[in-house]
Amino acid sequence: MPHYTVDEPIYALATPFAPSALAVIRASGDGVLSMLEPLFTGKLMKAPTNTAVHGFLVGSDGRKIDEVVIIKYGKGHGYTSEEAFEIMCHGSLPVIRAISLALESQGIREAERGEFTYRAFMHGRMDLTEAEAVEEIVKSKSESASQDALSRLSGSIRAEADSIRSSLLDILASLEVQLDYGEDEIPEEWVFPHDEVSRIISRLESIAATYDASRLYSSGASVVLAGRTNAGKSSLYNAILKENRSIVSASEGTTRDYIETECLIGDIPVHLFDTAGLRDTDESIEREGIERTRKLMEGADLIVYVLDGNEEEPSGIDSNALIVRSKRDITGASGSLSFSSVTGEGIGDVLKAIEERLLEGSSIASDVPRIDSERQRGCLLDAASALRDAENAVDSGEDVVAMYIQLALSSLSALTGAVTSDELLDRLFSSFCLGK
Repeated sequence: MPHYTVDEPIYALATPFAPSALAVIRASGDGVLSMLEPLFTGKLMKAPTNTAVHGFLVGSDGRKIDEVVIIKYGKGHGYTSEEAFEIMCHGSLPVIRAISLALESQGIREAERGEFTYRAFMHGRMDLTEAEAVEEIVKSKSESASQDALSRLSGSIRAEADSIRSSLLDILASLEVQLDYGEDEIPEEWVFPHDEVSRIISRLESIAATYDASRLYSSGASVVLAGRTNAGKSSLYNAILKENRSIVSASEGTTRDYIETECLIGDIPVHLFDTAGLRDTDESIEREGIERTRKLMEGADLIVYVLDGNEEEPSGIDSNALIVRSKRDITGASGSLSFSSVTGEGIGDVLKAIEERLLEGSSIASDVPRIDSERQRGCLLDAASALRDAENAVDSGEDVVAMYIQLALSSLSALTGAVTSDELLDRLFSSFCLGK
C-alpha cells in the first residue's frame, strides 16, 4: 500500500494511456512551475495564474518533444491548492513517455493512485466525503449515481454534518454549564432536549438509509432470466436490449451456456444474463449449461422467471423471483405480469417491475443527501447510536450524557475526515484512479 506525502513534486497522466487526439499530464507541488520552466519555450513564469500558455516542450538535450498548451495554477488556485500545472499534449504514446521522462529528469516523481486528491484533502481543499465523491463520479455507471456523487462533491454531506454538529455543540454547551457549577450553584435544572435529539437521530438514520439505493445506482445489480426451454427468456433478453443478441428458435435447448451484457434498467446498471433452459436432459453440454444457470441464480440479486404463456408455475421457484409470462399477444395472460416479444406489449411493465424489485426496501428519500460509502454509513449510524445512548442515560447524570454527545461529535468528525488515521487515508486513496 502506498504512503502519501505532501512535500514532493508529483506528476501523473490524467487521461488513458492509449493513442488519442489529446492527453493531459498534471503535476503538483511546491516549486513545480520553476522545475518545468527549463523544459518549456513559453513564458510560463510571467503568465497569470489560471491561464493557458502555448509553446514547445523540450527534453534535457534541448530537442523538441511536442507542441503543447500548459495551464498554470499558482499556490491556492489548483485542484490540490499547491502550485501546479496541466500539460495538454498530443496523445501519442511516445510523446507521453518522452514528457514523463523529461519531468522525472527535473525531479518530479510519478504520483501514486489518488495522491492528488489526498493532497487536496490534506490542504483543506475538500473534506473526506467530497474526496470520496471524486472517485465515485469517475466510476459512476448511471446518471443518478453521477448526480448523487456530484452533490456530495459540492458539499451536501459536509453541510449536513456541520448543521448537526452545530446543534450538538449547542446542547453540549448548555450541559457543560451544569457541569461547571457546584451542586448548590446550579442556576436552573437542565432538561434533556428529547425533541431536538430525536430529530437529529432521525436525520442521521435517514441519510444512512440511502446507502443501499445509492450503491445500487452506482455498482448495479445482477439479474438472471431463467425458466424452462422455449419459455421466452431469449426473446425477453433481446427486447430489453432492443437488439438481437440472443438466438431465438422454436427448437429446444438453443441456449446452452449463459449470455451476459451490461445495460440500464430505469437508471440502475444491470448485469443481465440469458441462461440455458431448465429441464431434464441427458445431453452433457446442455446439462453443464443448466448447472451454470443454477449457480448464476444462486448469486443473482434478482431472478426473472419466465413462463411460457399460461404455463403453470413449477414448484421450487425461488420465493423472491419475479414471475413473468411470455406470449401476451397469444394468451392474453390476464391478471399477471406479461409481455409480447412480437408486439412489444408489456415490455415496459416488465422493466418497471424489475426496477421496483431491485429498489425494494431501499430508501430514496429526496429530502436528504445520498451516500455511497460504507464508511460514511458506519459513521452516521455510530453517531445516531451514541445519541440514543445519551437519551437512555438521562437518569445516570449529566456527565454520562455529555460523554455520549462527545462520542456522537467524534463520529461526525470521522465522517468528514476531521479526525482520521493515516492507515485509513492510505487505504481509501489507493483505490482511486491514477491522475486523481
